[in-house]
Amino acid sequence: MEFDDVIRTTFAAREFTADPVADDVLWQILDTARFAPSGGNRQGAHVIVVRDDAVKERIAELSKPAARKYLAQRHAGENPWNTVHHSAVTDDDLAAVRGVDSFVSPLAQAPVLLVVAVDLSVVAAMDSELDRVGIVGGASVYPLVWNILTAARAHGFGGTITTMATAQEPGMQELLGVPAPYAIAAVLPIGKPVKQLTKLRRESVSDFVTMERFDGDPLGGAPGDESGE
Repeated sequence: MEFDDVIRTTFAAREFTADPVADDVLWQILDTARFAPSGGNRQGAHVIVVRDDAVKERIAELSKPAARKYLAQRHAGENPWNTVHHSAVTDDDLAAVRGVDSFVSPLAQAPVLLVVAVDLSVVAAMDSELDRVGIVGGASVYPLVWNILTAARAHGFGGTITTMATAQEPGMQELLGVPAPYAIAAVLPIGKPVKQLTKLRRESVSDFVTMERFDGDPLGGAPGDESGE
C-alpha cells in the first residue's frame, strides 16, 4: 500500500477472522514499528506477545471495570474517563450497565494481543509538575503503538489501541510478570479484520488547524483554496 493510503485507512479493527498472525509476520510488523521516536531516543518500550487463550481471557476480565465505567459515562452523556469534569455516575449506574462482555470481547477473541509497556525511569515527562494529568510521557511510547497499527495495516492486518486494562495495572503486571518501573501503556488486539474499511470519518484540516494562535484563522492551502497564497 502507498504511504498515504496506509495512514488514511488505518482504522480501529475489533472483529477478526480466524486467520492466524504468524510470528514472522509479527516480526516484520514490529521491525518496521521500532523506528518510532521516543524521548531522548531512550526506547523504553517493551512489547509482550500474548497468544495463550487463558491469558487473553484474563486480560479481558481485567479490562471490564474500566469498560463498565466507560459505558456508564457514555450513557450519561459524559466524555468517558476525562480528567476535567467530575463524573456524576453512581454505583447504581455502574451496576446497571449492560454490554461489558461484548465491549471487551476483542481482547479475548483476537488471534494475538500485543501488550505495550514502557519504562517510566527513562520517560521524559516535562509536564509532570503541572496541575493536570500528564500527557507528554506518552510521546515516548504511543508513536510506537501507532507504528504497530499502521505496519499491521500495510501487511493486510489490523487492530486498535485499547487502554481499559491499564486501569488495573497491578493485576496486569502480576499476570505478565511486568516489573517496576514499567507501566502498561496499551493492549493491541491484532488480526485479519472481518471487514477492511477504506474510508474514515475525520475532521477536515480547517476544523482543527489555525494560524499563529488558537483563535487564529484556519489554515488555507486546500486544493482549490486561494486563501493560503
